[in-house]
Amino acid sequence: MENSIQVKAIVKILRKRILLILSIIVIAMALAAYVSYYVITPEYQAETQILINQKNTDQQQMYTGAYSIETDLQLINTYNVIIKSPAILSKVIEELKLELSPEQLAEKITVNNESQSQVVSIKILDEKPARAVEIANTIIDVFKEDIQKLMNVDNINVLSVAKLADDPQPVKPKKILNIAISGFLGLLLGTGIAFSVEFFDSTIKTEQEIEELLNLPVLGFVSSIKEGRGSISTRRG
Repeated sequence: MENSIQVKAIVKILRKRILLILSIIVIAMALAAYVSYYVITPEYQAETQILINQKNTDQQQMYTGAYSIETDLQLINTYNVIIKSPAILSKVIEELKLELSPEQLAEKITVNNESQSQVVSIKILDEKPARAVEIANTIIDVFKEDIQKLMNVDNINVLSVAKLADDPQPVKPKKILNIAISGFLGLLLGTGIAFSVEFFDSTIKTEQEIEELLNLPVLGFVSSIKEGRGSISTRRG
C-alpha cells in the first residue's frame, strides 16, 4: 500500500512538472545538435592492413630454425610501437609535407590486431579524407621499407591499401548518438530538477493541496469578480 502511494506521488510530481522536464530535454538535444553539426570538426577514417608472415632471414634461421606463427605474434607488439615511432612518422611527415610533429601525427593513428591474428590494422583519423588515405598508405610504404633495416626482417605483406571513397562520410562526431545521449541526460537532469523544485516549494496553490496537507475538508473559498472599475469579493463557507 505504501509503495503504491509513493508511486502515485512520483507520477503526480512528474505530471505536474512535465513541461519543465520536456523543456530541459529539448534544450539539451538542441545544444548537442548544434555542437555536433557546427562546432566539432568532422574526422574521416582511412584503414590499411598488413600481414606478418613467416618469412625469415638467415640469422633468424640459425636461432629458431623456422619462423613460427608464435614468433610472428610476439613481434606484432614491437611493430605496433615502431609504426608510431618518430623514426617512421618523421619520414611520413617529410614525404607528405605535413605541418605536424611526430607526436601530433601519432595521435591520429590507431594500430591493433584482431584476436591474436597476424593481421595488423592501421587506422588514420584526419579532418580531410584524402589526407587520411595518403597518410595511411605512406606509413605502410615507409614502415615496410625501414623494418628491414631496423630489425633485419622481411616479413611484411600488404593486404589492403586505403582508398578514397566517392562519398566519404565522417566517423566523428556521431551526431545521432550525441543527440540521443543528450536527450537521455536531459531527462535525468529535468527529472532531478523537477523533484528538487517540488521538494523546496512549500507554497499551497490548490484546495486539493490544503486537504492533503491538513487532512481537513475545504468549506469555502474567496474569489474576486471584476465588474467595471470596481470589484466584488464573494465569501463562501
